Amino acid sequence: MPHIVAPSLLAADFANLQRDVEMVNQSKAPWFHIDVMDGVFVPNISFGFPLIKAIAKHAKKPLDVHLMIVQPERYITEFKNVGAHILTVHYEASTHLHRTFQNIKEAGMKTGVALNPHTPVSVLEDILPDTDLVCMMSVNPGFGGQKFIENTYKKMAQLRQMIKDKGCHTLIEIDGGVDMKNYKKLLLYGADVLVAGNTVFSSENPLKTIETLMK
Repeated sequence: MPHIVAPSLLAADFANLQRDVEMVNQSKAPWFHIDVMDGVFVPNISFGFPLIKAIAKHAKKPLDVHLMIVQPERYITEFKNVGAHILTVHYEASTHLHRTFQNIKEAGMKTGVALNPHTPVSVLEDILPDTDLVCMMSVNPGFGGQKFIENTYKKMAQLRQMIKDKGCHTLIEIDGGVDMKNYKKLLLYGADVLVAGNTVFSSENPLKTIETLMK
């Protein structure tokens, strides 16, 4: 399967959000990536329900919604209702991850689990068969534009082996610090989904940048 590029709207121009959504619609990127932050789990606040609903109205591609919030299980139905297709919760914020996954699937969405840079991939061993996507944080969550953490490659190799051993079809998503210098290496290490924020939206030609990242 060819890899996926998911432009992160956290790096878009919020004053011209519809324009940026339509740019991604026209691009070769298969998904949108939307970061939801609550100011508690991470020290920043971002998209709420009305904004995601507005994005979904114009988006012609699936919304990959990444919850950086405490007690994400409280809002599963609401995220489905505003247009999420993939719902990713943090391992570190989910006390009952298996139950949360059941609820996400019952709501008709794909399941994702995110790992902070310090969390070992071994914690996913028992939940991996129920996981559609693992979002590996390659920066500390909460802010865009951070420097890529090199230890991510080692964790990717471990996760790729675990997926193979268990015969799963789980996608590996890399979120944070993805740029034109490291994206090829990330693909080599087994990334299926590349989340790209500043790399796309700070580019002089975002459409061309997305096209390059898709190669």
